Amino acid sequence: MPRRVPTVTDTIRGEARGSAPVPLSVLDLVTVGSGRTASQALATSVELSRLAERRGFHRHWVAEHHSMPGVASSSPAVILAHLAAHTRRIRLGSGGVMLPNHAPLVVAEQFGTLEALAPGRVDLGLGRAPGTDGATAAALRRTDRLNEGADDFPEQLAELTRFLDDDFPDGHPYARIHAVPGPVQGPEGRPPIWLLGSSGFSARLAGVLGLPFAFAHHFSARNTIPALDLYRDSFRPSAVLDAPYALIGVSALAADEAAQAHRQVLSGALAMLRLRTGRPGLVPTPEEAEAYSFSPAEREFVDGWLANVVYGTPDEVRTGLDDLRKRTGADELMITANAHGGEARLRSYALIADAYDLPELAE
Repeated sequence: MPRRVPTVTDTIRGEARGSAPVPLSVLDLVTVGSGRTASQALATSVELSRLAERRGFHRHWVAEHHSMPGVASSSPAVILAHLAAHTRRIRLGSGGVMLPNHAPLVVAEQFGTLEALAPGRVDLGLGRAPGTDGATAAALRRTDRLNEGADDFPEQLAELTRFLDDDFPDGHPYARIHAVPGPVQGPEGRPPIWLLGSSGFSARLAGVLGLPFAFAHHFSARNTIPALDLYRDSFRPSAVLDAPYALIGVSALAADEAAQAHRQVLSGALAMLRLRTGRPGLVPTPEEAEAYSFSPAEREFVDGWLANVVYGTPDEVRTGLDDLRKRTGADELMITANAHGGEARLRSYALIADAYDLPELAE
């Protein structure tokens, strides 16, 4: 018997806590700063997950990126299993698995395993981009047809869904293949699927399929409102959702003083500049970022990037997040803090929790 897909009332729609108007969540790239190691970055992610759980954040999602020295999140499922062992309540998910890089059966079995390890608190967020450069994408897929995965995304999604539900029709080549752990072993729940996107394609597809939608405002701000409008206009009620539900990823960082926040986000902006200009590396320290000699074109890029980052004192960040929510109508805000050190990132989430009066929950 296929497992019941969770409905909007029991897993997808989060709970707003404290004075926050919508649920607040965490997006984690597991950033690796200059002078730090991947082991330290992963340890910070465990600390972050426990802090987020304790302070009432709804989800902790981990991104998928490859061949980027400044991040250690190439294997979301592995990281999520580790986080599950160190938490009890917070929802954990991929933000997201880049489906064209993987066989749908592998994803179904990985997330079936996660669901068995942490029943009822796993999200499967899916993207159609490679999460890396073209050469790395080819190495991941063992093919030179780099557009193949993105073009086939709806078909890959349908195949993955059938593996998760164990309901290929009789006569289908995969009808006798079972994703395990999975429904062939018992009538348990399965992770809800989210579609991730930075443009209109996934927005429309999520709406047509009646799935929750996560938009990457943090690197595609100009497309946020058009994509959310398209999602809502395209939405058809489904067994999963009775009404649209959209979260947006937003880059935000709070510090005790505004100048401290600016120093931290400048590090992240320089890291992004280097990535966008083919010079990826570890996230620089604030001192390295302040000492960097920006060309006029580079300064223009950094200023434009920082214009879409919410940063400052806790009150300033709260005001910025509230304004963004009002402008977009987002049902949930997922915050990513791209700074050099783990201490600054952890402090930022704690300050944001304080700004919204999020409760201290018992561990």
